[in-house]
Amino acid sequence: QVQLVESGGGLVQAGGSLRISCTASGRTFRNYVMGWFRQGPGKEREFVATISRIGSRTSVADSVKGRFSVSRDNAKNTVYLEMNSLKPEDTAVYYCAAATPMYSDILTSTEYPYWGQGTQVTVSS
Repeated sequence: QVQLVESGGGLVQAGGSLRISCTASGRTFRNYVMGWFRQGPGKEREFVATISRIGSRTSVADSVKGRFSVSRDNAKNTVYLEMNSLKPEDTAVYYCAAATPMYSDILTSTEYPYWGQGTQVTVSS
């Protein structure tokens, strides 16, 4: 198992930037595909970004493409979500997730077995 703890959320003005982090417990972090999801007020949880085990492949949602990027540091057991040009509609609780899919090196669905507790990101207009 792996435990995930997000950090770095907060309040930012529209157009601003924020980097949130997710740190995992254990020594097998590099075995996990990592994902970022978000859930806004009254909305369903949606995919934001995913990154492969060694960081060689990433995918981001169309809604954040060109503004958000995902990266990881396996030596620090940490995955990052860099968010630029933030918009009020980016306001949400952001969750990181971990999975070990057998046949894929990234995962864009919510089929992750391990989730963090979430960190709030609020973008003011």
